[in-house]
Amino acid sequence: MIYNVKGKLTVSDPAFIVIESAGIGFKCFTTLNTVQNIGRLGDEVNVFTYLAVREDAMDLYGFATLAELDAFKLLITVSGIGPKAAVAILSELTPDRLAVCIASGDAKAITKAQGVGKKTAERVVLELKDKMTSIAVSESSASAVSAASSVTDGSNAGEAVDALVALGYSQSDAAIVVGSMDKSLSVDEMIRLGLRQLAKNL
Repeated sequence: MIYNVKGKLTVSDPAFIVIESAGIGFKCFTTLNTVQNIGRLGDEVNVFTYLAVREDAMDLYGFATLAELDAFKLLITVSGIGPKAAVAILSELTPDRLAVCIASGDAKAITKAQGVGKKTAERVVLELKDKMTSIAVSESSASAVSAASSVTDGSNAGEAVDALVALGYSQSDAAIVVGSMDKSLSVDEMIRLGLRQLAKNL
């Protein structure tokens, strides 16, 4: 297994990059997030890699951060999610944002990834619900995941989140805000405080 590739960035395409190391050009399929953050042509760069072996091909996937690689590895454990779909999801969502979306059950945000439908997105949420805290790399995102995870269906918090989503806010943003509130508050109080907090975040 190739753990990482370090060398000069010689090609940068929306779907892949090429890194020249020891005279060999390594083509790494990757995400838009990595392409945008890895550096400019000619720069010395490093990517963490995953080698996908199929009967007819061996494809190398490269990521700017270990968090993105870890998220990729988790995504491809989901039935129906192959490397290309995992890359599409991580091109749309950073690992931190993906962790929050899964913790809050925000499958809609995942469907924004190219080629990922509603059923597949719901499967991602269902199968990875208890695993995504491992890739929430920043303290703020870990807190957001914890808050979003604390919201349960049928509770005051769950009803408040549903109301905020009906008003046009995303499931994940609503769950983060409501999940950090005192659970003894009424639904109306949660909605009022949630609207105030979400308006500040815009």
